[in-house]
Amino acid sequence: MYAIVRSGGRQHKVAVGDVFEADKVDAKVGETVELSTILVVDGDAITSDPWVLAGVKVRAEVVDHHKGDKIRIQKYKNKTGYKKRMGHRQRHTALRVTSIDSAK
Repeated sequence: MYAIVRSGGRQHKVAVGDVFEADKVDAKVGETVELSTILVVDGDAITSDPWVLAGVKVRAEVVDHHKGDKIRIQKYKNKTGYKKRMGHRQRHTALRVTSIDSAK
C-alpha cells in the first residue's frame, strides 16, 4: 500500500516506513504531522475520489530539519558590465511515514 501526498506544493509517493524530504514544515523534531492525500493504491484498488480521500489520514513523524545543497544564481548582461551572483539554500524537513489509515 502506498499513497501520493501533497506537501509544500510538491507531490511525493510514500509508503509506511519511508523517509522523504519535503519543504520546511513548522513542527518540532518528534512531532507528528498529517499530510493531504491525492491518491491511494492498495493492491489492485486505486482510490482518487476526493470524498473517500477525505477520510484517509497519512501521518508522518518529523525526523530532522536541514538545508539543501547551495544553488548558485548568476545574471549577466552583455556589453553593459552588469554581473550579479547570488546563492540560495532551501530549507527541508525529513519526514518518516508512520501510518496510512484507510477510510474503511
